[in-house]
Amino acid sequence: MPAAPPALKLRQPTGIVPWPLILIEGEESAGKTYSAAQFSASERIGQTYWIDLSEGSADEYAAIPGARYMIIDHDGSYRDIVEQLRAVHAEARRAALAGEPPVVVVVDSASALWQMLKTWTTERARRSGRNAAKLQADPDDTFDIGMNLWNDATTRWMEVIHLLQTLPGIAIVTARGKQVTAVDEDGRPVVERGKTVKDWRVQGQKDLAFDSSVWVRMFRDSDPQIIKARSLKLRIERGRALTVPDFTIEDLVFNRLGCSTDSQPRQITALVGDRVAQWLEEHDVEHLADVDELRQLWWSCLDPEHRLTRAEVVTIRNTIEQMVDELQNPPTEMGQRTPTDADRLRAAVQARDELPDEPDDEPKPARRSRRAAA
Repeated sequence: MPAAPPALKLRQPTGIVPWPLILIEGEESAGKTYSAAQFSASERIGQTYWIDLSEGSADEYAAIPGARYMIIDHDGSYRDIVEQLRAVHAEARRAALAGEPPVVVVVDSASALWQMLKTWTTERARRSGRNAAKLQADPDDTFDIGMNLWNDATTRWMEVIHLLQTLPGIAIVTARGKQVTAVDEDGRPVVERGKTVKDWRVQGQKDLAFDSSVWVRMFRDSDPQIIKARSLKLRIERGRALTVPDFTIEDLVFNRLGCSTDSQPRQITALVGDRVAQWLEEHDVEHLADVDELRQLWWSCLDPEHRLTRAEVVTIRNTIEQMVDELQNPPTEMGQRTPTDADRLRAAVQARDELPDEPDDEPKPARRSRRAAA
């Protein structure tokens, strides 16, 4: 008898204007940070949280008349920044459910965040075996950065963007932007009718402008422009930015976009190729240091309610086993881990150029194979 088809999961569209993710980019000293601090004085919003990333303006701009925001204290690491963003996300949700004015978060700036991730990627590439050997022979030699490393950086970037896109409040991101010489695929300047073609570059991950719902550009010597708005009320003609002489974020959000106390976060479900990363994050596996808790999770991932495939279960269990192994066999001061029975077995098998037997189905990362037990 054929299996029943899956049931449709449907909902009615709300028609409500969602809270925006606003990108404010532009030239140095054009007023990007000032406009965000000025917005915090609005009586139509709740608490504003400020994440200063290598800009150093948060304390000074609090002197703007009426400005009221709290600076988020972070240690500069990606993980701490993301955890603080999650805390803001949770607080924004609480405020929304309580019917309070919307929470605002300011990230100043996205350019600094992406630069941090680029530096992290370069450092990882330097430490790889092949590149480390090249640089040891010649510290000034060039080295390759694998696409897998860039993918890791993009994944971290998208984790931040998803939190901002789905914030139950207003997210503001600043970035540096400037006019540059357009170049072709070979890196040569583009020349048309005897003149060098100019282009505008936003310093940040390449999809930053696309992922934002509103894109504002600011200049030192001319009026701000709205480049893009994902909105039915605020229409921007293709190829023609909207110049706004007396630009304020308050006017943009509540008048031009039409946001109100009825606004909701954008309904964006994170897309995943499998449920492994999602499951590990939901159970906070990365931060667990208790072996018994990890072993319980090793068993619980089999629960049908998780809807994990066999391959996903195997991947999750391997991750947990590796963590338990590291907890039970911590590295020494020299960075060398005490060899486990499993390590010795793998070494012996490699020496004989044979494949190991299938491991016993037990949550023991340092288990013996049946051959070794015999």
